[in-house]
Amino acid sequence: MITTDRMAAVDANAAALGVPRKQLMESSGNAVARTVRDLVEPGSRVTIVAGRGNNGGDALVAARFLDAFDTHTLLLGRAETISTDIARENWDALVEAEYDTEEVQDSQAIDLGNPDLVVDAMLGTGITGGLREPEATAARAMNDADATVLSVDVPSGVDADTGEHSSRAVDADHVVTFHDSKPGLDSLDAEVRVEDIGIPAAAERFVGPGDLAIETDPHARKGDSGRVLVIGGGPYTGAPALAAQSSLRAGADLAFVSVPERVFEPIAGYAEDLIVQPYDAPQLGPDQVDDLLDTATRHDDIVVLGPGLGTADETLDAVAQFLSGFDGRAVVDADALSVVPEVDTDATLVCTPNRHELAEMGGPDVDDLAAHADEIEAFAADLGHIVLAKAKDDVVSDGERTRISRVGTPGMTVGGTGDLLAGITAAQLGTREAFDAACVAPYVNGRAAEALDRGSGLLASELLDAIPEALRVER
Repeated sequence: MITTDRMAAVDANAAALGVPRKQLMESSGNAVARTVRDLVEPGSRVTIVAGRGNNGGDALVAARFLDAFDTHTLLLGRAETISTDIARENWDALVEAEYDTEEVQDSQAIDLGNPDLVVDAMLGTGITGGLREPEATAARAMNDADATVLSVDVPSGVDADTGEHSSRAVDADHVVTFHDSKPGLDSLDAEVRVEDIGIPAAAERFVGPGDLAIETDPHARKGDSGRVLVIGGGPYTGAPALAAQSSLRAGADLAFVSVPERVFEPIAGYAEDLIVQPYDAPQLGPDQVDDLLDTATRHDDIVVLGPGLGTADETLDAVAQFLSGFDGRAVVDADALSVVPEVDTDATLVCTPNRHELAEMGGPDVDDLAAHADEIEAFAADLGHIVLAKAKDDVVSDGERTRISRVGTPGMTVGGTGDLLAGITAAQLGTREAFDAACVAPYVNGRAAEALDRGSGLLASELLDAIPEALRVER
């Protein structure tokens, strides 16, 4: 089962792996044609009703494989308004080859003829809400026709994720969907057929550009994209500053850093964008926990806990106390990680260990994390938190789902890149589900390093300017 957003991401990832959407459309169209051949006899009358997107493009491909049938293809709208190049190319191919085609520019002119089977390819899985014209009139004609109705991917007017539909939705007898079934199809009184169209398993396993896409709210206000609180510093100053700055570069609206008074000035001097909140103690201890919990809870902060904290006993006691009382979202990194296996918490945690920290937490002690991804998944399940294990290939698991990020450069072994990753992860937690945030963050971090192409001699601070571009979705 796969949601529409996830399916769109997988399509984009497949294209990045070298399987372009045009090739997938050809496979989808073939699958539609096979289904038609299974439902009606050669010589039967088939009417294809195609929309102007890729869903319609799938059916336009199918028309070329239905020469044994009396096939008539209706395009809802003008050909010049077809929304994608690949769908337009398939329409042009039908016209040039003199297939029986018709552009319908007036909903009142829709005439299905007297078909034995109608192919509904008007709207795909990404379209929700009630049908408008000309799709509404076409749907009514399909529902009134004395014909078998086959919908491509999802009946037009039905939400593929929820199964919700308006009274004007297409009432399909059969649905042919691709790669995997969609949640909303379970509620239909229709036979659903799932066709493999050649999307590699790697498109789901490996994090790719499709995972970056996210809906943005044009009316968003300050704070809607997350407020990050970095609790770190004491023995070290650079780590919390890098984590906070990277969270801003990755989309957080505000970044606060809570540190001991004695390191306030150097951390505040790293960037004027950081809001540094000092406390009067040489290092984090139990006395600071209540105030930190109050701040994080009151402001719904996404917490980064660990960068530069050190391993003093009282500091680790404070980490355990904070996690025990926190029920929000947090990234746990570096020195704080050792506490997690022993803590009972209601917080949503993303733990970001390197190979050695993973082993110290009780996970597998291995060099090649990707080769032992199943063991990391089992460890994440036992831990009860999301694990983002850092290495050449990063492994992300919530104990049920596991993905791998393969991007990055050898120069990322330099100190500080893990702090950047913690900040990027926190920023993504502001707008994404926790597992998705944990998958996207190492991809963005590695993509930023690849864009700089420094080789050896890379500085973690240099990656900051590359993070926003690494998050950009390629259209």
